[in-house]
Amino acid sequence: MPVVFVNLLQSTGTKGGLEIYARELYKKIGEIGSEYTYVGFASTELMAKDHSWFPGDVINSGISGENRFSWARGELFTVSTRAKEVGADLIHGPAMLGPLRSRAPVVISVHDLLYFSHPHLMQNKLFTGPVKWMEKRAAANATRLITISEYSASAIRRYLKFPGDHIDVIPLAGRNTNEAIANSAPTLRHPNLFIAIGQRSPYKNFETVVRSWAEISESERPRLVITGSFGEDPLIPLVRSLGLEGSVDLRSWIPTEELGELFATATALIDSTLATGFSLPTLEAMAVGLPVLLADTEVFREVGAEAADYFTAGDARDLARAVLQLAADPARQAELTALGRARASLFSWDRVAHKTLESFALAISEGKRNWSEAIPRPDC
Repeated sequence: MPVVFVNLLQSTGTKGGLEIYARELYKKIGEIGSEYTYVGFASTELMAKDHSWFPGDVINSGISGENRFSWARGELFTVSTRAKEVGADLIHGPAMLGPLRSRAPVVISVHDLLYFSHPHLMQNKLFTGPVKWMEKRAAANATRLITISEYSASAIRRYLKFPGDHIDVIPLAGRNTNEAIANSAPTLRHPNLFIAIGQRSPYKNFETVVRSWAEISESERPRLVITGSFGEDPLIPLVRSLGLEGSVDLRSWIPTEELGELFATATALIDSTLATGFSLPTLEAMAVGLPVLLADTEVFREVGAEAADYFTAGDARDLARAVLQLAADPARQAELTALGRARASLFSWDRVAHKTLESFALAISEGKRNWSEAIPRPDC
């Protein structure tokens, strides 16, 4: 059986959607079965966690995915060396990157190109140049690229100059962690409880969400819960300066059960993200009947279509308008619940898995490619 060597160096427990993607994809591949044998190449952090979801042997790389220097060296050189040692017929990089050179063909899942399109919104500007270089070099060595939206495919063609006929667009799906809620009887939702989730990266734009609450009079102001911070929450000073401690609840990364309870009882989910390649929270909310309010961006329109309400991206006053309008309209809430469930049903991990396997088969049949001439040298 052909051997697929899967690069899991970025799976450390802190990478959010990248890890959700790898875990849900390979869990589903294990369930449906395939013609391949899988070998995972794991970070030291992943080895210390449950990795039983992976459908094959997992090798301890001895590399920390949190140490930027050892991780980068591992991505560029060690992955291809170890893949050659196990006789890999294909290397898959589910988290944006791949080796500088390799014997076997490579498929990379490129979720977004934010370091190219929105460098000013990145958490650490010092990483911009090195990450862009790594992404360009990895793409130059890849046979095919998988991406998660037409929006991201357009960015790949623009910034990486990668051949369009070797880009496979495979939209994501929501996780099944809230399946019990999704299949249960309708839940009585709080009329004035809005939630927002995610790490505090600048591109998530939580500042607009917090400032929108200051635009709402205290007598009309709903309760807002924002989850997902690690360590000291950078939003605390803003909440205090605006006098919102009584209505804005800042929480760290919470357990799945607690998040599921919020999804089951809130009025709506707010996603104010300014730049992304997709929106897993949108689909997960829709799947359990939770209405969503989205920043009006191209990619959010692609994911949410007509099953969401929208506000002007980065505009706190317009978000406040959308919040008050939805809170006062139970009929619209019910309509969004129905539209959202129907929209979410169009996306599934079963489809993601099957389409990914098709991409693997194409890459193996096409063999090793090198797009170095098509992909320009980085200007960083």
